[in-house]
Formats: sequence, structure tokens, C-alpha cells
Amino acid sequence: MRYNIAHSDFLKLFELDKTLPFWPDRRMIIGYARVSTDDQNLDAQTDALAAVGAGKVFADKISGSKRIRPELDRMLDQLRDGDVVTVTKYDRLARSLKDLLEIVDTIGKQGAGFRSLAEDIDTTTPAGRLTFHVFASIAQFERERISERTKEGLASARKRGRIGGRPPALSPAQKIEVQRMRDQEHRAVPEIARLFKVSERTVRRA
Repeated sequence: MRYNIAHSDFLKLFELDKTLPFWPDRRMIIGYARVSTDDQNLDAQTDALAAVGAGKVFADKISGSKRIRPELDRMLDQLRDGDVVTVTKYDRLARSLKDLLEIVDTIGKQGAGFRSLAEDIDTTTPAGRLTFHVFASIAQFERERISERTKEGLASARKRGRIGGRPPALSPAQKIEVQRMRDQEHRAVPEIARLFKVSERTVRRA
């Protein structure tokens, strides 16, 4: 049996609930979640993404150090103009600042936006775009300062002569910087470990 429904009446069917993520006049919120190993749970991330209205969630169980992440690539391929890629924390999306900037740039070129819940970044708004660029600039500045202090420390160590044996995970200058960030700035140990590319144990023992 066929029913003839006027176009205007068909649209009224959708007006019953415009909160649906697939509403034609609304942008679609697309979530991305990631954990590093198979025994880790994605529930906390997927629940948070569902709470902000994610209509679809792509999830990888793979280390962030690996650029080949099948679900991330599939998500990027399916992005449409107006979509908003949403993550619980920016480090779920990218393994480094450089990686984050490249992925967000790819998202932007497809007419989509980026939102990180923990850092309160939303590139679909002028204020959010400004926040993202300031955040990226500060992070880049911090990395450059770390590199600069490390080079200064190495130059100083060379003047005093080298010490034989297995090289330590952190140079003397890096160890001082780790101690400053950990004890004075009260930065999280995992964050410091990522910045210096060492284990959390090394950061705690510095």
C-alpha cells in the first residue's frame, strides 16, 4: 500500500524532535575515542561523548604513538561540511602537538570543526579558534624552551667533560626541568613523561 505524503507534512515528522543528531539543519557531532591497549576500557569516553550528543563514535584501541589508526582514518574520510569532531581530551586524538595541528587542519579543510571537552576548545566559534591557536602557541613555546634549556645543559656538561657508561634517560638539564615542572608547576607525571618521551617512573625518580 502506498501513501502520498506532501513534502511539508514529511518535514513536520522531523519537527517532533530536533534534538536528534541527524536533523538535516543541524551539524552532526562525531565522537572519537581511543585507548592504548585492548584491556583498557572505552566506556568513560563514549559515555561522555554520548552526553554531548555525538551521533556516531569512532574508536581505536591502539597506541597514540602509531599514526596508522584505522577508525581515525575512517572518520576523517567520512567527514562532511558542518560536522564537529569531538574528543574527551586532545591527547585522545593526537600523539603530539604537531600531530594535533595536522589533524585539526585536515578536519578544517573538510569544513568541519573540532571540540575537546577537557580543554574546552571549540573551533566552530571565534573564541574557540582563538583559544586553540593560543593553546598551540604556548605548547610550542614550551617545547622550544625545553629544547633550548637542554642544549644549554649539554654545552655546560661538555665543558666539564663527559661521563662514561650508559647514557641516562634524562640529561642533567632535562632532569632539572622535569623537577621544576613536577615540583613547582605541579604538572601531571604522564604529561611530563610525554613531553620528554620517557617513562613515568623516570619522571618520578628525577
